[in-house]
Amino acid sequence: MKERVLTGDRVTGKLHLGHYAGSLQNRVILQDQYESYVFLADVQALTTHFDRPELIRSHIREIMLDYLSAGIDPGKTTLYVQSMIPEIAELTIFFSMFVTVNNLRHNPTVKAESKNSSLDEMYYGFLGYPVSQAADIAFCKATIIPVGEDQLPHLELTRKIVRRFNELYKPIFVEPQALISETPRLIGTDGNAKMSKSLGNAITLDASTEDLAHKIKRAVTDPARVHKNDPGHPDICPIYAYHRAFLPQDAAEIREGCERGTIGCSACKERITSALEMLLAPMRERRAYYAARPKLVDDILMAGTRHTRSLAQETMNEVREAMSLDYFK
Repeated sequence: MKERVLTGDRVTGKLHLGHYAGSLQNRVILQDQYESYVFLADVQALTTHFDRPELIRSHIREIMLDYLSAGIDPGKTTLYVQSMIPEIAELTIFFSMFVTVNNLRHNPTVKAESKNSSLDEMYYGFLGYPVSQAADIAFCKATIIPVGEDQLPHLELTRKIVRRFNELYKPIFVEPQALISETPRLIGTDGNAKMSKSLGNAITLDASTEDLAHKIKRAVTDPARVHKNDPGHPDICPIYAYHRAFLPQDAAEIREGCERGTIGCSACKERITSALEMLLAPMRERRAYYAARPKLVDDILMAGTRHTRSLAQETMNEVREAMSLDYFK
């Protein structure tokens, strides 16, 4: 049997180039090598958007279009909605019985996300997010989890939870392994943080030709380069980061030209704009095809959800038996 790979995205808005570089392009490759599952994390989106569920509802199909336009093949990858697999919530409860609050509070990802969120105080669901994520991974016995560096603490906690369950009850679950992207974090067009929907520094996957050119043109570059011939510092420039991620064969040349002052920022932006247009143009075509067929998109998602639910029920039968909770076999 093929190993199983699992990834997903919180349903909080359209996906962008950061998602593509960090995960989506890997998923397209991995679906040919592994049994692939990709989920729409609507429950996890509620940890920060519980008061705006209508936004989550509106983004479900947008993200599905992002997936399909990026090259996720529903014939190779199972796509499903997290909240429609109630066994995940059940497993989350079982896992939470032996995870300490201190362990969750000291999780560096939780601390960082708490600091960056607009929440007035720590909510139960937000604090328990890593336990929910562990259930997301464990219920389908995924073995490989593509993650960014900021998600490694979550995955390590998942491994500990799985190990603890196996020790307490029965060795049902496997300890998943992380697969780090070559571009785990893509800087935003403002140069101040990673590309993010909420920060307004992202280029979405459905960006038009005009929108793409406008955002690249307005993107910050090396502030020390006042004139074209001034020596530059490519490592602090978002445009160079995009060259490394999306035009790697030219990155060495761009670096040398920037450092020597032989290529200007405008020319550098024009080259990456052309490269990104070549990447996004076929995505727009695939998006238009599926956008014109909303029932097909819904059918793909429902079929994947039904298949995943069946898998989840099998796993939870094993869990209840291991925990002696199968009272009426």
